[in-house]
Amino acid sequence: MCLTGVDYFSTLGYQPAIAALAAGLLSPIATIVLVALTLFGALPVYRRVAAESFRGSGSIHMLEKLLPWWSGKIFVLVLLGFAATDFMITITLSAADATAHAIENPFTPPWLHGQEVPVTLLVIALLGIVFLRGFKDAIGIAVVLVVVYLLLNAVVILVAIAHVATNNVLITDWWAALTVQHGNPLVMVGIALLVFPKLALGLSGFETGVAVMPQIKGSPTDTDDDPAGRIRGTKRLLTTAALIMSGFLITSSIVTTLLIPQADFQPGGPANGRALAYLAHEFLGPLFGSVYDVSTICILWFAGASAMAGLLNLVPRYLPRYGMAPQWARATRPLVLVFVGIGFVITIAFQASVDAQGGAYATGVLVLMTSASVAVTLSARSKRQRWPTIGFGAIAAIMAYTTVANVVERPDGVRIAALFILGIMVTSLVSRVRRSFELRATSIVLDPSALDFVTSDAEDYDVIRLISHEPDEDTEVEYRNKSRDEHRFGNIPGNSPIIFLEVLPSDSSDFEEDLLVRGVVKHGYRVLQVTSGNVPNTIAAVLLEIRDQTGTIPEIYFEWTQDNPISNMFKFLITGHGEIAPVTREVLRKSEPKAKRRPHVHVS
Repeated sequence: MCLTGVDYFSTLGYQPAIAALAAGLLSPIATIVLVALTLFGALPVYRRVAAESFRGSGSIHMLEKLLPWWSGKIFVLVLLGFAATDFMITITLSAADATAHAIENPFTPPWLHGQEVPVTLLVIALLGIVFLRGFKDAIGIAVVLVVVYLLLNAVVILVAIAHVATNNVLITDWWAALTVQHGNPLVMVGIALLVFPKLALGLSGFETGVAVMPQIKGSPTDTDDDPAGRIRGTKRLLTTAALIMSGFLITSSIVTTLLIPQADFQPGGPANGRALAYLAHEFLGPLFGSVYDVSTICILWFAGASAMAGLLNLVPRYLPRYGMAPQWARATRPLVLVFVGIGFVITIAFQASVDAQGGAYATGVLVLMTSASVAVTLSARSKRQRWPTIGFGAIAAIMAYTTVANVVERPDGVRIAALFILGIMVTSLVSRVRRSFELRATSIVLDPSALDFVTSDAEDYDVIRLISHEPDEDTEVEYRNKSRDEHRFGNIPGNSPIIFLEVLPSDSSDFEEDLLVRGVVKHGYRVLQVTSGNVPNTIAAVLLEIRDQTGTIPEIYFEWTQDNPISNMFKFLITGHGEIAPVTREVLRKSEPKAKRRPHVHVS
């Protein structure tokens, strides 16, 4: 919970000031609207996401299953672009805000003023060092930071409440000013709903809450397909964090609105981006205020930890499996270095400005929450659950409105997200092309019949000859003609046994697959059948597996295709077909450097 909380709870460092700047005297009412959406919207949505996507893939995996072929992969890449926006901007924005708190402290040396960019880069680098050391260290640090930070916030808020209690005139003056500005309570609520999208940063943390599910211990009775204990733990995590944060958001909004002049919230003012820190210095003195500043700086620095954890969970889960990232992208340390480098670029581009990055952060958060709401709505509908479908549909509509309103208000967020999406698309395409000649099978199993076919040929004839066959008309004539043609044009000896190898089509957008090779007899001919979306890579993998199982190097016979080579290339990249024979040979050449151990490819 604390690893998720360093992102979620750290927003107390700037959320009250953002609410006051956006809503003015209506800040407490607008914050109550935010809390209501948190407890009755985001929380139920993500509790269901935790139950249905318990391997840490979040709502993205739920939506991936709804769309087939390349449309699903492209949709996931777009969502990953928004997720990258959310998580990367969490890292850079929090680091920039930590720097702002440090430089605003009265004890900070004057020479640090104006050095926001290098200080922020140092903060991001320190975060990367923690993750290079190991994940357990990150969790231990998160627990200490969250406990200390929440205790200090509780002290500040309780002292502030005591000041309000001894000055009741503050409440009456606030209400009188509200009435003069907005008239009746209904108008106030309506305006609070309109400014609510500007407070959306207070919803951060839920997507990372489900992203860290693999780190939750669970129960001894948990299984891979039904981790009931882990799901219960995640729901407790989400609920506890939401309740704690809701209490802090409401109370902090009330005391900062009542005790801080509105002019001090404006850009350049002493409370801009640091409302609770302002109260800590004002009511508890510079010493306690400095301790509070240090705690805020630390948790804002480490707020990127939950975002980094989310990135380290999401990227290896999707991109390498799609063939859209190199294999090293599954390893933690290289990815940490990549993300730190991206964080440096973003920080320099935005000159470590918190306000400049706020729009992109809110856009990423809201798009992911909207996609989660849509995912659980579709899930409830598919299971014919009427009232959950209606409820989640209403939440999805509210999230969609909030997202659109935020985009209209701050279009820079979409522009930044578009850069992330474009970057992911381009690098994914380049990686997919570069990895197109790799073996893609994560595992290969020959069933007993298939194994019997190849071992009997290896033992009785010391040769295994396979004919590549694209199943068309399932007739005896088709198999007889294919056998006759390959014997004649491929110069197969007349008394040599043959086995047909057929690749049955599946989703060609999948890159990695578990292959099951089945042995069947069709019209008196022995046939090996395997289902895959990538024909040449699958044939190469099956040939190498036959070699390893029998100790005999197999030979395979192909027929040349008649299409244009350029069109065949694109067919291969998109549909997994194209010019099968030369691609199969190239995959074998790259996979087996020793020519004498390489299965033989004949084409005629």
